[in-house]
Amino acid sequence: MKALAYLSRLVRTTAFKLLAAYLVVFAVFAVSVIAYTAWHTRELIQNQVADDLEREVRFLSEQYQSGGIQRLVYVIDRRSRRPGSSIYMLTNFQGEVLAANVADLSLGLLNKPGTRFATYNRPDDAGASRSHVAFVQVFILPGGYRLLVGRDIEERDTLRDLVARPAQGAVLLIVVLGLAGGIFVTRRVLKRIDAMTATSETIMAGDLSGRLAVAGTGDEFDRLAHSLNAMLERIETLMQGLKEVSDNIAHDLKTPLTRLRNRAEEALRTAHTEEQWRAALETTIEESDGLIRTFDALLMIARAEAGQAGASMSEVDLADLTTDVCELYEPLADEQGLDLIVSVEPVRVHGVRELMAQALSNLLDNAIKYGRPPEGTRGRISVSLARDGTGAELRVADCGPGIPAADRERVVERFVRLEASRTRPGSGLGLSLVAAVARLHGGILSFSDNAPGLAATLRLPAVPSPEATARR
Repeated sequence: MKALAYLSRLVRTTAFKLLAAYLVVFAVFAVSVIAYTAWHTRELIQNQVADDLEREVRFLSEQYQSGGIQRLVYVIDRRSRRPGSSIYMLTNFQGEVLAANVADLSLGLLNKPGTRFATYNRPDDAGASRSHVAFVQVFILPGGYRLLVGRDIEERDTLRDLVARPAQGAVLLIVVLGLAGGIFVTRRVLKRIDAMTATSETIMAGDLSGRLAVAGTGDEFDRLAHSLNAMLERIETLMQGLKEVSDNIAHDLKTPLTRLRNRAEEALRTAHTEEQWRAALETTIEESDGLIRTFDALLMIARAEAGQAGASMSEVDLADLTTDVCELYEPLADEQGLDLIVSVEPVRVHGVRELMAQALSNLLDNAIKYGRPPEGTRGRISVSLARDGTGAELRVADCGPGIPAADRERVVERFVRLEASRTRPGSGLGLSLVAAVARLHGGILSFSDNAPGLAATLRLPAVPSPEATARR
């Protein structure tokens, strides 16, 4: 029963159906080719026999014209005695047989000239009479004499049988081997599909770490497995990020919400004058704005990672954008005791101007917030934009404490803040947004040591310059 069930599964697979259809088509073609070959061979032999008969009739006619009927009878009698001779019959105008090497051939055949098939009996080597089929030609000689010359076509039928019988066996062998090969190939295909199905069931059960097996042959199943594995890795990353975001929201937003509630409750309990109520409302609004900014940043990150802003991309002058953003932050940097030094080269990229401006603003905000110099000294923030081969490199460097190398990959995660005390304002989403914008534009965000301080580098694909396009 198990074998029958397994065989039934094999037969229902698409691979087996395709192989069976291909086998049927191939068998039809093979039978057609064999049938055409047999027919063409038969026609070739028949045409050759007809040509031989035509030459022999012409020869006998010449003998009759040169020597008369006696000469013709003599030639026919001599030719009839040869091994494997043709069939001869000569009659006069009254139907009397003058010469022949067959006795039971219907005399009615001689009434109409032309070529046709005829049946006659001829003794074999053992002396037994056996029916034969001949291809004959009838010719009427001057004087009313009728001449019949024919050839036994047993050789043609024998050749046809020699071609047909092996061909039938070959077609049968093709069908058997094709079915065996179809079952073998289908088993291999079904084995890989069963492995994929088992892995998919494991993933659906909740284990997102499962991956499809790759045989290493580079076939379509390997390409499908690579694509699905990449998709599963992306899904696992997104699910892990969603879990982390949920946990971080639960922990990091609980504090400002609790603080907002406590201040509102304190205002209800202690505020008595209009000024006190106004101060409490202003504090509540400030806390609410901070929460709104946090959720706006989360929404912007989600949209960037989902690629929803890809449709609004256009060519952006990154040098002009960098200059504009730095001009906005220059007063704030000067207020914090920092010199903002800007160096840009003409570079154009393909992207969303608003998202790129937000990413640069976040990098500058972090540099100003964490790159403050000691009291009584003045620090520096360097912003540089340059073309690096086929890409644009936007670099923001400060002279602050920097980020340890072990934390540089973790710092782009959502709600991650390396400041343990968390006394400075922020939600830990700034660098996450920059990394999401970089991925949306096909770029990358990296960090390095500025000795001292941190250097954040945003690399993006650049639009080819007119000079490079002209050279190309």
